[in-house]
Amino acid sequence: MSLDQSLLDHLAAFDTPTICNALEVVYGERVITGFTTKPFFCAFPDMKPIVGYARTATMRAVQESVVKGAEAKAHRLAYYEYVASQPGPTIAVIQDLDPEPGVGAMWGEVNTAVHRGLGVLGCVTNGSIRDLDAVDPRFQLIAGLVGPSHAKVHVEAFNVPVNIHGMPVVHGDLIHADRHGAVTIPLDRAGELPAAIDLCVRKEEPVLKAARSGDFSLAKLRAAMGEAEDIH
Repeated sequence: MSLDQSLLDHLAAFDTPTICNALEVVYGERVITGFTTKPFFCAFPDMKPIVGYARTATMRAVQESVVKGAEAKAHRLAYYEYVASQPGPTIAVIQDLDPEPGVGAMWGEVNTAVHRGLGVLGCVTNGSIRDLDAVDPRFQLIAGLVGPSHAKVHVEAFNVPVNIHGMPVVHGDLIHADRHGAVTIPLDRAGELPAAIDLCVRKEEPVLKAARSGDFSLAKLRAAMGEAEDIH
């Protein structure tokens, strides 16, 4: 299932916390799953949010791959073919399975260039990234940490379920990510988000307006909260 690009563009105009708020409106309750829950390092915090379909994989860097030679090359090419598969745009969601994630960085100057050339918007990973002065600034990197080496990095499997800092992801999930982290958006509910976002913004406005006024008080806060409750 793919969505209209205009909807993805609209969602990218809002930060990930706003999307999380709007999803609560869609679900009709507050939720504690579906988003990342640990800190990330964001390579480009000023970049607008990325919104795309997940291409999932697992990797390791402490031990060498059991696949060698021509078979290893074929495996790498099959992975690249997978991340380039339609529909797009895509986001690479990569779980580092090592006991201590981040020993080896899968993401540096070369791999980011290759992925961007294949239509990938960015990467969300619990692993490490490097080459910060050389990576393409149009490719977002949201990672567990920064490190200097690629060690023995290799893709172990792709098109598999992953979990990135508490966020479960499977192939094709719609991902919204920015400097705050990432969240999955159910494809069958994504069309409800624009109205939910609008409602969230309108309900916050009375409180924000009152709080930022020069004569803010508990009485004004009480009135603003009442006004917000009446917005539907």
